Amino acid sequence: MFCVLAAAAVFLLVEGLGSSLNYYETVHQALSRRSALGTTVFRLEGTVAPGSIHPTADGTDFVVSQGTEEVAVHSVGSPPQLFHKDIPVIVVGHFASTSSDVFMSNQIMEKHSQTYSPLHTATATASSAHPKSGTAR
Repeated sequence: MFCVLAAAAVFLLVEGLGSSLNYYETVHQALSRRSALGTTVFRLEGTVAPGSIHPTADGTDFVVSQGTEEVAVHSVGSPPQLFHKDIPVIVVGHFASTSSDVFMSNQIMEKHSQTYSPLHTATATASSAHPKSGTAR
């Protein structure tokens, strides 16, 4: 009886963790597996190519790249505020067809590093070096 309960617990743990992981395909992987992926929804990771961002009536068209490989993306909806060229993104969607180079997306997620660097280093350094009056030193 104990073995059955232990096996059931392990099965549920593996299934739960497996389905909660967020996987994505790189541009290279998606292009090489395009026919197998078909029109199923998946996450595509790449870098927004410079000069490729064009607003459309229903969203934004742009290109994600990895090295020399590129995928054209048609995204419906507004892009995130920090969306611009040369940033790594993950787009959620599917290829328009099994032979299409166009990826139809309904969500753009920006990838961020875990390190923070202030936009205006001189201002941040100057303001942190001189605390406001009335504060403890």
